[in-house]
Amino acid sequence: MSNLKILDNITSTVRDDLRVEIKKGSKVSIAAACFSMYAYKELKKQLESVDEFRFIFTSPTFVKEKAEKQKREFYIPRLSRETSLYGTEFEIKLRNEMTQRAIAKECADWIRKKAKFKSNTTGENMAGFMTVDSGTAQTAYMPINGFTTVDIGCERGNNSYNMVNCMESPFAQQYMQLFDGLWNDREKMQDVTDVVLENISTAYAENSPEFIYFMTLYHVFSEFLDDISEDELPNEATGFKQSKIWSMLYDFQRDAVLAIINKLEKYNGCILADSVGLGKMFTALAVVKYYENRNKSVLVLCPKKLAENWNTYKDNYVNNPIASDRLNYDVLFHTDLSRNGGQSNGLDLNRLNWGNYDLVVIDESHNFRNGIGTHSKTQDNRYQRLMDKVIRSGVKTKVLMLSATPVNNRFVDLKNQLALAYEGNSEFLDERLNTSKNVEDIFKQAQKAFNAWSKLPQEERTTDALLRTLDFDFFELLDSVTIARSRKHIEKYYDTNEIGKFPERLKPISKRPCLTDVNNAINYNEIYEQLMQLSLCVYAPSNYIFPSKLQKYKDLTHNKGENLTQTGREQGIRRLMSINLLKRLESSVHSFQLTLTRIKELINGTIQSINQFEAYGRADLDMYDAGGDDFDIDDENTDFFTVGKKVKIDLADMDWKSWRTELQQDAEVLELLTFMVADITPEHDVKLQELLKLLSEKIKHLINSGNKKVLIFSAFSDTAEYLYDHVSEYIKKNYGLNTAVITGSIDGKTTIKGFQATLNNVLTCFSPVSKGGDVLMPNSTTEIDVLIATDCISEGQNLQDCDYLINYDIHWNPVRIIQRFGRVDRIGSRNKYIQLVNFWPDLTLDEYINLKSRVETRMKITVMTSTGDDDLINPEEKGDLEYRKAQLKRLQEEVVDIEDMSDGISIMDLGLNEFRLDLLDYIKRNGDMDKKPRGLHAVVSATDELPEGAIFVLKNINNSVNVDNRNRIHPFYMVYIGVDGQIICDYLNPKKMLDDIRLLCRGKSAPIKEVYERFNRETDDGKDMAEMSELLSEAINSIIDVKEESDIDSLFSAGGTSALMSDISGLDDFELICFLVVK
Repeated sequence: MSNLKILDNITSTVRDDLRVEIKKGSKVSIAAACFSMYAYKELKKQLESVDEFRFIFTSPTFVKEKAEKQKREFYIPRLSRETSLYGTEFEIKLRNEMTQRAIAKECADWIRKKAKFKSNTTGENMAGFMTVDSGTAQTAYMPINGFTTVDIGCERGNNSYNMVNCMESPFAQQYMQLFDGLWNDREKMQDVTDVVLENISTAYAENSPEFIYFMTLYHVFSEFLDDISEDELPNEATGFKQSKIWSMLYDFQRDAVLAIINKLEKYNGCILADSVGLGKMFTALAVVKYYENRNKSVLVLCPKKLAENWNTYKDNYVNNPIASDRLNYDVLFHTDLSRNGGQSNGLDLNRLNWGNYDLVVIDESHNFRNGIGTHSKTQDNRYQRLMDKVIRSGVKTKVLMLSATPVNNRFVDLKNQLALAYEGNSEFLDERLNTSKNVEDIFKQAQKAFNAWSKLPQEERTTDALLRTLDFDFFELLDSVTIARSRKHIEKYYDTNEIGKFPERLKPISKRPCLTDVNNAINYNEIYEQLMQLSLCVYAPSNYIFPSKLQKYKDLTHNKGENLTQTGREQGIRRLMSINLLKRLESSVHSFQLTLTRIKELINGTIQSINQFEAYGRADLDMYDAGGDDFDIDDENTDFFTVGKKVKIDLADMDWKSWRTELQQDAEVLELLTFMVADITPEHDVKLQELLKLLSEKIKHLINSGNKKVLIFSAFSDTAEYLYDHVSEYIKKNYGLNTAVITGSIDGKTTIKGFQATLNNVLTCFSPVSKGGDVLMPNSTTEIDVLIATDCISEGQNLQDCDYLINYDIHWNPVRIIQRFGRVDRIGSRNKYIQLVNFWPDLTLDEYINLKSRVETRMKITVMTSTGDDDLINPEEKGDLEYRKAQLKRLQEEVVDIEDMSDGISIMDLGLNEFRLDLLDYIKRNGDMDKKPRGLHAVVSATDELPEGAIFVLKNINNSVNVDNRNRIHPFYMVYIGVDGQIICDYLNPKKMLDDIRLLCRGKSAPIKEVYERFNRETDDGKDMAEMSELLSEAINSIIDVKEESDIDSLFSAGGTSALMSDISGLDDFELICFLVVK
């Protein structure tokens, strides 16, 4: 008999030869790169009968890592050597039969009885071979690359040939000696049997549903994980983690900082939209520190009222907690963009090199949401200026936007903010995003979906319904450039013990005082009737210029390129004034009276000029310039007041007679109004008296022990000062406590003698703990207990020592109310409870809203007649009123988070953020998942919405599908299929699918006994998986079918077809990553 034969693994296979050669009591020794349990299954009968089975991994596999990294490895990298226990990539088909659980179990039992595994621990190359010693005969086989179904000839794999020499003695003895020599070499070998067993048993353990959920996320989002590994930070950043600011951040802020830097590096822009009270400013400061460490110059653009905050952190002040970081950014205001010169915050705007900033941080960036060309008729567009001056010119500028509410009901707002990051040229971003459509199209599609959704009847208009119609591209885009976390996220994913809890919000108290208790005095409605009569034509002289003379003034007043004509400006101011009268009446009778007087003086002065002109033929007339004091913070921020120059109009060019007649009519109405409210003195100001009662109540019945602090907000400085005059005296006299007031126009006043009432000092005495009072005023024991303020402190201040907030007037924009509350409703508050009190006008909410819309419409009509602009209240604004109404209604009942407020939709719902946070959190706790076997499953209980069946998570392995890019998470496909073979959710809706899986699994961290036992009985412990297998192939067919349907559609659509681009294929093109059995 010849002692050498060649097995070609086609007509004669190693498997068949072994089935003959391995006899009962044989000893089998194999040295190879990997071991697959499917090869064991092929030779199970023979292997069960051997005496011993020895296996050497020829390269380091399952060994404990020695310190030095191995040299470059040839052949199969370590990870795939280790995972091939559960089948190699060419044994996918076997894995898809889903019997791996049964096989793993049998294989593990056999290993315990018969087998030993060792691994080479050196970098030396060893060629693979195998010997069988049956006592009577010895056989050796070589080369054997791995012990897998491919190597023993059951599958073809991707080998073009696979010839194995089969030798008998005397050659076989040499191989056996070689093997024994290796096996006993302690230097080179390490026993890994236990590790192999441990690994193989994970393939048949019962898994918790949660584990399968994370397994799915891990595979689907594995490329996202790059974002978060700490190594992603460029190395020059070494000092950054040692900075003072970094040490002050909470975990959730640190995560955000790393993600922001990443996004800025990758996409050039990022919107940080964490909800109110989560400390966005500190997060941003850490980002600034990172860039300053790399010698980049940074500009912060913020609303004027927040300048104090930003200045504190960069200056060498005692109360700057991060003074040691020596931050050195420039701070300018949003409105500076519209100015052409002058000083601002210590910088000379004439000489400022706007184009030289590497990073711009825009605080409250939602002020820039108008973009170009939307309201440009009325506003010199700051947005345009920002784009041209800062972002496009000079060095490449990265943009970090801090925004409280980036999505309301228009996605355009969001798009415009993003446009700043890609310099208005969306192709910049398209290149970096891996979405199938470009940014413009993504937003168009999203807006279209949103518009369709907003027309649905109320009960169908759920967030869910909207998410279903949005494109996955949209989620992906948001995920790439925004970071938005709500309080709920933080409470859920981070350890709140370290951070401190959020205080509990008590139900808001609503007060509706009438105007006054004077007998037969006036009420709101009567005043409104009179207000409706006013034309306020004093603010719009241009309407009376003779048409023939108009051009002369156009040339004078048109600020070149600034798109705001004098008429436009006047109309704007006029409309603001009329709404303002309403707002001020709601605020306090006192500020209403002041405004009436101011307007009356203006009108009388104008009438006098006209009379003088009539008598003497000459008079000067200054165009009115509105002062900021009369307005609340949002109105003051419009550009009417900062743009353009005053112009004198010559009365000879005007139809002054008609003008005078109308002015006189207004004067009479104002006279009447003044008379109507004249007898409402502070004693009879019911609202004021109600406030004093409230304060007494609060001081007598504290909601948190020892805390007497109250914060009172009003939209107007006049009201705030009026309140201060009365409240401070009352509180001091009755309770001996101190009061202070802060408004935009006066720095601060307080009842403490000799106290330097700067904004900072006042806030520090009011909220010493959160404001670091111990460093700013180390020996001071003065405390301010009642603080009255305008919205100049409604954003960005942390006043959480206080637990009681009163809105003395309801702001027209509900978001403002929540932002005010965000001063005290903050993470880490030492108060257990916090209380919100709202004062409403003495009307029903409907009357109140209708009133507003009437005033707005009326002003619009006059605007229309004068400008020929025919948009009355456009649907968008109408929608807006409805929306405000709904929000205000809710605010009467509960305190809501901004992101929960809107009927619109919040950015929090849109990204894939939740899943990402889930996964990060899991990996931080449990380490990586790449070694876990594929094809695992868990059994969960069905619910009403989620019926019995199975959810398969598959990976397409040869890119034969998805040519048309419909699947956003290609190469992964998830299909939920019912027991009856009906598809419950197909692969084109990955967001919904992940939500379902999450719902079924999250929080279930142990296997669910009653369901998995039932499943094991039905499948004979995983041996009989025919039914499941059937469902799997139907699921795979559904992917191919859905694909074919969309192919057929594409035959008839523009852009050609995807039908001809890829051959449809079956089971073998998908690998089963994991599955959930829903019982």
